[in-house]
Amino acid sequence: MTFPGAGNVDQTEAAVEIFNGEGPAPFLIVCEHASNFIPDGYARLGLDGAGQAAHVAWDPGALKVAQRISDVLDAPLVASRMSRLLHDCNRPAASPQAMPAKSENWIIPGNAGLTPRERNERAEHIYFPFHRAVAAQLDRWNGASALLALVTIHTFTPVYFGVPREVEIGILYDADSRLADFMLAQQEDGKSARIVRRNEPYAPVDGVTHTLQVHALPRGLPNVMIEVRNDLVETQEEQDAMGDWLAGEIRMAAGRLAADHTGTPQAAGALS
Repeated sequence: MTFPGAGNVDQTEAAVEIFNGEGPAPFLIVCEHASNFIPDGYARLGLDGAGQAAHVAWDPGALKVAQRISDVLDAPLVASRMSRLLHDCNRPAASPQAMPAKSENWIIPGNAGLTPRERNERAEHIYFPFHRAVAAQLDRWNGASALLALVTIHTFTPVYFGVPREVEIGILYDADSRLADFMLAQQEDGKSARIVRRNEPYAPVDGVTHTLQVHALPRGLPNVMIEVRNDLVETQEEQDAMGDWLAGEIRMAAGRLAADHTGTPQAAGALS
């Protein structure tokens, strides 16, 4: 079976969606794996309905949590409208992981043997518009006195390759741990009942911090990537509760960071 390239797909399908684009709060919320949508022209990349609904195609619950955070903080949210199997916006366009032919136990027939032209077409339609939208939101704050922070929201599976994951919430970062350190310190200060870990279940070595590398680090912006175990956000009530809690933690950590007069990135783990 052959699969169409972007030339056979309706290019008017928007690849990115912005919520609360004029939100005044000094945060930008980003959700790279918000959707499992695959345009009809791609024939589901050869997946059945179960495959398209599975975590392999998106981060279930992540968008709803991100929207709640955006609402509570009154901050803009940039979300991808396309399945990460078409193009993972949290991977460089040149990375094999951007359009994987296999992910965990899933085979993705429509990603096998992609030509350079097909890869470029997907990047032009999905990856670059998404990252231009993120950059445009950040550009709104150029010269502003408020401390802007970039926050990306993801979910992960409770079991990976047959191994249960104990961690419930991961606080991830790349080279700048300022915001993450304050968020982690808050869990210790408040004796949180949640199982919150540093750089789990993934870490920068896994290649998961691309968005932070592209947008936050070059601008010197405080940033954090938040991973939530997806069995904790299966219902609207759970998603809202998690979004409320995370919004409070983000706001508190950003406030503590703004009050810190060093103004420079601190070493990883310095505050935990």
